[in-house]
Amino acid sequence: MGQESAEIRTAQPLLQPGRFLPPTLPGAANRKSSLSGHDRAHTGTHPMTLQFSLTNTAATAVDSPCIVVGVYEQAVLGNAAEAVDRATGGLIRQQLESGDISGKAGSTSVLFGPPGIAAKRVMVVGLGAQKSFDGARFQKIHIEAARALGRLPLNAAVSYLTDVDVPGRDAAWRVRVAALASDFAAYRYTATFKPRDKAKPAELATLAFAAGDEAHAALEQATAIAEGVRFARELANLPPNICNPAYIAAQAQAFADLHDKVNCQVLDEAQMAELGFGSLLAVARGSANKPRLIALEYKGGDPDDKPYALVGKGVTFDSGGLSLKPGPGMEDMKFDMGGAAGVMGAFVAAVKMGLKRNLVCVVPSVENMPGGDSYRPSDVLTSLSGLTIEVLNTDAEGRLILCDALTWTAKTYQPHTIVDAATLTGACVVALGKHASGLMSKHDDLAAELLAAGEETLDRAWRLPLWDDYQVQLESGFADVANIGGKTAGAITAGCFLSRFTDGQRWAHLDIAGTAWEDGRKGLATGRPVALLAQWLLDRE
Repeated sequence: MGQESAEIRTAQPLLQPGRFLPPTLPGAANRKSSLSGHDRAHTGTHPMTLQFSLTNTAATAVDSPCIVVGVYEQAVLGNAAEAVDRATGGLIRQQLESGDISGKAGSTSVLFGPPGIAAKRVMVVGLGAQKSFDGARFQKIHIEAARALGRLPLNAAVSYLTDVDVPGRDAAWRVRVAALASDFAAYRYTATFKPRDKAKPAELATLAFAAGDEAHAALEQATAIAEGVRFARELANLPPNICNPAYIAAQAQAFADLHDKVNCQVLDEAQMAELGFGSLLAVARGSANKPRLIALEYKGGDPDDKPYALVGKGVTFDSGGLSLKPGPGMEDMKFDMGGAAGVMGAFVAAVKMGLKRNLVCVVPSVENMPGGDSYRPSDVLTSLSGLTIEVLNTDAEGRLILCDALTWTAKTYQPHTIVDAATLTGACVVALGKHASGLMSKHDDLAAELLAAGEETLDRAWRLPLWDDYQVQLESGFADVANIGGKTAGAITAGCFLSRFTDGQRWAHLDIAGTAWEDGRKGLATGRPVALLAQWLLDRE
């Protein structure tokens, strides 16, 4: 059969829909779009998605710049590592005995020019304790392996970590998780850096996984989902002077222009005012960057089928408005459109997978700024639904744009199900940290579907209650509802607020405030919950 089966195909890099920069940046060029002027998208340059393939060639025989094998703690070798060790005269065990290789989970060691095998290098990755090995650690070792490969002067590698046994998981799952983890680790944000010299060192571009034909479909799914994750990360990482509401609208239109089954509709400020988007437009009043409501439609199913709807909070910068945020950490508020990036990324993944479902993706996008016309604490707004809202804090703006978007989505599309995603509350970060997104729904079956999708992809969520007991915290003496519920249960009362605008809908809310980006001065967007939502949609097939 040679190094690769004749039926094994390389997963080709897909469109990089987030690769758009404004004309002021080097290398920018116009892309075809039905939008004009400031709304037009522009292309730039940044890393491509990794190319993935499958191989059935033995680790000792594959001719590659580098192969990757795993060893557990206590000098227990994985199957591929054992074969390589025998072929090289015990080289790996010698390194284990000397302490140069520990087996600690995520540790990496590189052996250059090993005798007896075709590969030029062997990277040995620590798997940790064998008895406690699980899916989360499997994901971790692939992230660390890909990061280590990225530091080496090579453009290709073959990983045999996919033959490591994960309790309860088959080869297809292992390949998909491995591909997504590797692509996540390989991502580099370059959009707003000075272009690098062309004479740059080799970078990892292709990665093969050891697996049989049964993993073909999983690899294709992973490639599509990785495209969606990269879309979301690139969009969220862009600075707010570039990524404003008009820019997001341009990206949506550019993507639609390239896909026959995708349509894009964009409502501007005047159109929303005519329809009665009183809550959303109030949030936008303080900014010179005018709001947009963006709707992407994918017609992959029967024309008579009700669509699934994704709605994402698109606050491109959140100063807090007149309820101004503290200065430290405000720079992270460019990530407050992580919900928009996430649902658009999931939409991209669904289109690339060719799902046989109808899908809509709705993004209300604004900038929340203090200004002479800013909305104020004590203002009473009339939402698109007709419910009036007393503003107690202008920094609780995400729910104010989402409520109008949810109402419009329900009226316009009569969807089968609505799931919204939003970097909504700091309270959710306090409750769940950076590991799990908060999930709220009054529909137990829908909540179970989303939780299962999160477990399958390791893009996990945790369900919080949405009991009516909490609704009393939102009572107002001046309007139908207040926009905050006090100091306690902040994430839950935000969900309760949204629930008032989803009566009669099969609806769930994902609070991704803790999971949408990484901590630290150099922290990047994570692309969550693209994988969760893509899997949930895939499970509906």
